[in-house]
Amino acid sequence: MRRFFLAAIAAGCLSGPAHAGPVTVHDAFGRTVTLPAPPQRIVTIFASNTEMVAALGLADRIVGIEAFTRFPPEVLGKPLVGGRLGFSVDAVVAERPDLVVVTPARQAANQLVDPMERLGIPIVVLLHRSVAEVLDNIRLLARLGGVAERGEELAARLQSRLDRIKQRVAGLAEPSTIMITGRLGNGLLLIARPGTYTGDAIARAGGRFALDSGAIAQVSPEAVLNADPDVLLFAGSDKDLKELIARPGWKDMRAVKDKRAHAVVRAELLIPGPRTIDGIERLAEIFHPQAATR
Repeated sequence: MRRFFLAAIAAGCLSGPAHAGPVTVHDAFGRTVTLPAPPQRIVTIFASNTEMVAALGLADRIVGIEAFTRFPPEVLGKPLVGGRLGFSVDAVVAERPDLVVVTPARQAANQLVDPMERLGIPIVVLLHRSVAEVLDNIRLLARLGGVAERGEELAARLQSRLDRIKQRVAGLAEPSTIMITGRLGNGLLLIARPGTYTGDAIARAGGRFALDSGAIAQVSPEAVLNADPDVLLFAGSDKDLKELIARPGWKDMRAVKDKRAHAVVRAELLIPGPRTIDGIERLAEIFHPQAATR
């Protein structure tokens, strides 16, 4: 199994400005990626990677995104290089990128890594399996972008917020929790699980899993009802949450009776990036309202 290494070796100064020298990193696939100079034309595949690059102050260098990207506002209207039907090598190449950033979801890496390598276009593959890895990826992208110091500062600010959350919830009872992240046409539900950044966010906010589905995120509504969590979270709108818990059986759940069923913002907890820390702060307030000013 390939391990993710975040060793970065710079021939020049890693924390220097955009004219810094070559930088070499190892990505999530164990590939060695070397940039001779900080990239000025970046294609970011998936909202998570777009948000991290933009948070580093590099939004003006982004020249291509995929169709599901909705944030930040300054990247909307950029050329689209993919969407629901896949990712276009031709569309990526047309933007003349000197870096492509991708995550192995919806076959994106399978469709793009080999063609980019053959064409000599640097492409880096990132995984976001935990909150810590998200911060590491911010640092990695900053190094590649020639703004390493900026990346360290951003990661440090985010880590400081995480540390404050940890202090607030330390020693408090952990409510059993289920977060529903989606609903399938066959009636099954998708839930957050351990081993993912969303699961990590729940744990960091001081919650524990009422239902562990293992490697499979799909569960039946009956499994959720039987788990009877202290807190029920729904990644979506209040309207959709109310529609769900109005169904037979749901009103008898402990979380519903105790008014501890909450809608949470999908973008904060299902898109790994700086906004994930906002989501963790909100979860901590839901789990431990008495600790809000602790």
